[in-house]
Amino acid sequence: MGRPYRRCELCPRACRANREAGERGFCGEGAALRLASASLHRGEEPPVTGEGGSGTIFVTGCSLGCVFCQNRQISRERMGRAVGTDEFAGICLALQHAGAENINLVTGTHAAPALRLGVERARARGLRIPVCWNSSAYEAPASLAEAEAFADWYLPDLKTLDPRIAGRLFGAPDYPQAARDAVLRMTQARPGRVIVRHLILPGLLDSTREVLRWFAERLAGRALLSLMTQYTPVSGIDAGAPPRPLSPAEYDQALTWLSEFGIEEGFCQERPSGAPDRDWLPDFSRPNPFPSSLSTPVWHWGQ
Repeated sequence: MGRPYRRCELCPRACRANREAGERGFCGEGAALRLASASLHRGEEPPVTGEGGSGTIFVTGCSLGCVFCQNRQISRERMGRAVGTDEFAGICLALQHAGAENINLVTGTHAAPALRLGVERARARGLRIPVCWNSSAYEAPASLAEAEAFADWYLPDLKTLDPRIAGRLFGAPDYPQAARDAVLRMTQARPGRVIVRHLILPGLLDSTREVLRWFAERLAGRALLSLMTQYTPVSGIDAGAPPRPLSPAEYDQALTWLSEFGIEEGFCQERPSGAPDRDWLPDFSRPNPFPSSLSTPVWHWGQ
């Protein structure tokens, strides 16, 4: 695998930080793999949640940086702690022992080489459940090559195909092309084992229509769509982010496009009724970052 952290190009930003020498990349991380939490999560799509819950492992740091990120404690504030290969493997095995249906690696693009080593070690020690690569789809060939060595399922976002929106909300006008390339490569690597997630952003429905059209034209029959409606403005949200939740009219419009484009297989979140329920927003300072109805903790960075 060479020395991928020495001149890092694991994401399309290609910041070339020498993370081996202690420099932090755009992701905010050095060479150590740092995690925030691991739990049995019951709020994913049905094939991912299954009966026992998804074994979600949240990786500290992020190479994209959405201005509306609800996980900013770990994506920007660097909450988490370093773990070695053996400890990571032990966390995976603890999730399996607790009944997890899979290992669900969340935002691990910038840590792909360490995650690959950790999964390989876990499998050598008895890990038998599948591994899901859960990412923003802001991937470079280097990170995808690492993931392909161990990922059984892919859970990529497809946030927008509009470079102007990507530039404003992610600071990454190249996101649309990088995400298209990444998702297509994922469907080639694991045909039928890709769930593409799209979060509808209030006030930006033209972007959703474009994503749904592209999905219907390029991914129908090769991936499932998960249409998400959970956007919630949070305290301290950056300028430029939508300031309100999704409206009923916007939700209904998105559903009509599913019919128009013939997208029949997949999942659609119901629009939250009433005011946004911020109780379900994660707080990674707590041993269980999520409500107990959604999550059973197995490991936490502070313990």
